[in-house]
Amino acid sequence: MDRRRFLAACGIGAGGVLLPGFAGRAIAAQELVTTVDVAVKKRLADAGLSAATAAGASYCDVRIGRYMRQFVITREANVQGITNTESSGIGVRVIADGAWGFAATNDMTAEAVAGAARLAVAIAKANAGSQTEPVQLAPTPALGEVSWRTPIRRNAMEVPIEEKVALLLGVNAAATQAGANFVNSQLFLVNEQKYFASTDGSYIDQDIHRIWAPFSVTAVDQATGKFRERDGLSAPMGMGYEYLEGRAEDKTTAPNGVVSYGMSYDMTEDAVAAARQAREKLSAASVQPGQYDLVLDPNHLGLTIHESIGHPLELDRVLGYEANYAGTSFATLDKQQARFQYGSDIVNVFADKTQAGSLGAVGYDDEGVRTKEWALIDAGKLVDYQKTRDQAHIVGQTESDGCSYADSWSTVQFQRMPNVSLRPGTTPMTAAQMIANVENGIYILGRGSYSIDQQRYNAQFGGTLFYEIKNGEITRPLEDVAYQMRTPEFWNACSAICDESDYRMFGSFFDGKGQPSQVSAVSHGSSTTRFDGINVINTARSLG
Repeated sequence: MDRRRFLAACGIGAGGVLLPGFAGRAIAAQELVTTVDVAVKKRLADAGLSAATAAGASYCDVRIGRYMRQFVITREANVQGITNTESSGIGVRVIADGAWGFAATNDMTAEAVAGAARLAVAIAKANAGSQTEPVQLAPTPALGEVSWRTPIRRNAMEVPIEEKVALLLGVNAAATQAGANFVNSQLFLVNEQKYFASTDGSYIDQDIHRIWAPFSVTAVDQATGKFRERDGLSAPMGMGYEYLEGRAEDKTTAPNGVVSYGMSYDMTEDAVAAARQAREKLSAASVQPGQYDLVLDPNHLGLTIHESIGHPLELDRVLGYEANYAGTSFATLDKQQARFQYGSDIVNVFADKTQAGSLGAVGYDDEGVRTKEWALIDAGKLVDYQKTRDQAHIVGQTESDGCSYADSWSTVQFQRMPNVSLRPGTTPMTAAQMIANVENGIYILGRGSYSIDQQRYNAQFGGTLFYEIKNGEITRPLEDVAYQMRTPEFWNACSAICDESDYRMFGSFFDGKGQPSQVSAVSHGSSTTRFDGINVINTARSLG
């Protein structure tokens, strides 16, 4: 694409689309690849730590953040918007008189950060008057000066915008040629340059990258006006632009030919398949309600894991801290103490912020804790939650899980969901072998609409693609499928899990929580998994 055609395609140009939830100033694309010298960040952090201590803080941490984002939005042959933003500043959190205080500034000077530190201490001392008990922090070792980088091979921020636009418009054209009436595609790119320092003696510099390439195609029956959509089967990842290479070894082909993707993604190939499948959905049979054995692909099951395991095992939610906004949890402390049977004995769920390529992967969390992996559900039994430094003592533990996060320098860090994943089965099994043992079932791929109650107990999930299974064979596509579940009953109905060769990650790029609301990104890994006797409803059926 030459420059004249590129500018014409861009239409309304840079900054022409407004995406909520990300404060920051618009910048030129060239500024997305710049950095701040580590020595400068250390001097600023030391100014904050010294000022907080002098003002009476017993603990202080300083987070210096530079958050850069690029969004490219297209529809058919047009670019609807290109947005480049940067938000930089310093957040200071302290404990004084046993209470938390927080203040932030976007003035990147030693005087400003010292002022923010003194304000944070004043706020903490004011809060102490209504504090029922002092903050208790689990110990964490002094790390000295350390760093961590997302192990990328190609920095997406360095890729010319013309190349990105050419990719998306090529995807749209390929989908249209394959039968789509409408198609939109996007690129969401994030780079978080984060520096953390604390009075514990840690100075941590991190450079974190994430990428997501979603699209949606629509096929229309011109005679009836009926339409069907099919979203892309990619997952957002903690990777660089190399994710879009679409390597053959990262593709998984289902028994009916549907291709899913692992550590790389062929966006054009998926868009062509999506156009055909969207048109196929126009004539697909409407599901007969009833009980079915479900075979759930990882790019579908990830959302169910997120909603029915990830959120209910956040300790702050369990304790009621999120009740006003995000709800509570049925997985109360007494259940963990009694080793509640959350799922069948083959259900083993682990949390981590270390999986390569995952959205949650970092070296250290926003409290300076080295990240790790730990069990949440072991052989079906609830054994643990997700915890930060000031929560560990509540459940009788002495160590944080390293899952504190803030989405900006201007927001205070708090407990956020790490990656939460279902361990693969230990017996060799492919999806084809799993399906061969199903007499009456439905194979589901991709995420769809869903709803879940405030305690994460009753839920309903749709999907993107549905296929009938009869006597061990996939027979035909279905439509209007959603399954209903009660969380423990559903996970106790888990009867088979494919092996590690089928393991793939699903991701949530914009997961909301907290007041004021913050977003985080998190992955959920699994292999294809079977659940027996699950109630399926027909979403198109009218009761009137």
